[in-house]
Amino acid sequence: EELSYRTGIEQWRKERDDFFANHYATPLSDEAISRFAGIAYFPADSRWRMAVSLRTEDMLVDIESSTGATSQYPGAGMVEIPFPDGAKSMRVLWGEEGDLFIPFRDQTSGTDTYSGGRYVAVEQADDGGLAVDFNKATNPYCAYDEEFSCPLPPPENYLDFPVTAGELDFVS
Repeated sequence: EELSYRTGIEQWRKERDDFFANHYATPLSDEAISRFAGIAYFPADSRWRMAVSLRTEDMLVDIESSTGATSQYPGAGMVEIPFPDGAKSMRVLWGEEGDLFIPFRDQTSGTDTYSGGRYVAVEQADDGGLAVDFNKATNPYCAYDEEFSCPLPPPENYLDFPVTAGELDFVS
């Protein structure tokens, strides 16, 4: 099971690299694409994939952006994430495509990972429930191009431990 899980993560990463290298909507500049050798990640580890349940709470949330502005984002509610060192309640936002995501910061932010934090999707699990897989935690587009304005994590999504999964900081 772990092997097929890792194979799935490797495939997801390969597709992500292909998007960054070849898609018209890539956040990379032409110059960065010419040097792009792929996104760097922490090693995949299935312990960072967890089942969660969403406590729905539709509301507007004031979120600061990477460009300094504050905007209201549609909040979907809160999830309880069963981290190894104890459960943590985190705010979930609606993305532009109708997807659910959690912007978060942790003790790797600003060292191993992008200083502004990362995003992790809340996905449908095979059993019909919801799951969060930090192996798929991604940098916001502003980590690749500062022209992008990206929502930063709200204070309740700051973690006081390292999340050693997902994308590492991008170095062009």
